[in-house]
Amino acid sequence: MNIKTFKAFRVSEQSDGKYNRQIIERNIADLPKGDVLIKVQYAALNYKDALSFSGNRGVTRKYPHTPGIDGAGIIAESKTAQFKAGDKVLVTSYDLGMNTDGAFAEYISVPAAWVIPLPEGINLKESMIIGTAGLTAGMGLYKMEKMGQKPDQGAIAVSGASGGVGSMAIGILAKAGYEVIASTGKTDCTEYLKNLGATKVVDRAFVTDDSSRPLIKPKWAGAIDTVGGSTLSTLIKGCQPQGNIAACGLVSSPILSTTVFPFILNGVNLLGLDSATFPIKQRQEVWNKLASNWQLPNMDSLATICKLNELEPYIEAMLKGESKGRVVVEMDH
Repeated sequence: MNIKTFKAFRVSEQSDGKYNRQIIERNIADLPKGDVLIKVQYAALNYKDALSFSGNRGVTRKYPHTPGIDGAGIIAESKTAQFKAGDKVLVTSYDLGMNTDGAFAEYISVPAAWVIPLPEGINLKESMIIGTAGLTAGMGLYKMEKMGQKPDQGAIAVSGASGGVGSMAIGILAKAGYEVIASTGKTDCTEYLKNLGATKVVDRAFVTDDSSRPLIKPKWAGAIDTVGGSTLSTLIKGCQPQGNIAACGLVSSPILSTTVFPFILNGVNLLGLDSATFPIKQRQEVWNKLASNWQLPNMDSLATICKLNELEPYIEAMLKGESKGRVVVEMDH
């Protein structure tokens, strides 16, 4: 390969303890020694990226660093028979963008075990509109249905509905035939959420019960929770018998205060979603569903497309809780 340098959005720690973000030229030789070198075409912004861009040591231990947990592109070089130059592929989560240089760069180098061939039915840009957010939402429904969840049981509640995972969850659930109760604190998002497929849009107070009651009158047949804290405990104690609650967020709180009663009296299942370690076989199953039966219509309407040098304000908006939908970076090569 003739390319020796490439552009990357780099975060560095300064002597005063603050963090500086800038686009720099890096050498290909400085990338990790992975099995596969990928020429990135698109990357997607996630909350973990925003934290990494801010110097959060819980996400990224060492700086300087290039964030970006989602990337899609074309293989430039491969050291494994599993992939060849020219293959269209995507990488979401694992350690990409956390402690391994990520996809807000023109090239990434990763282990072959992290790489998934682009599923038939979607293109590279669409794979990043879906990204880790869509994969996480898809994992939620995948696990719920493995535990017997069906549309005829009733509506599924989605908390944090206007965020990346919440938005994707609404669209995927609607496509799969479910009624969806979308919970949000953003009063201006009602039309947006209904266009995604929400049957009902409610204020976040609808899914927040701070009483000490161990159970409340059932209001939903299951839920995908991106918030945590009292929202998650409310979703559990307000779930219909034999329903499933899929949990993937902690923006409200990592603390879960509940009792065993929803589990031993109503048979409610609490399902954890960890997109970073989700096994590759199941991951491919979910991606295939996202590219076929669960594929969202008009995916372009779900995302804001920007260039690498336009990313900064979207990072700040995400950190302030003001983001909506997906932000996808299109690389210039």
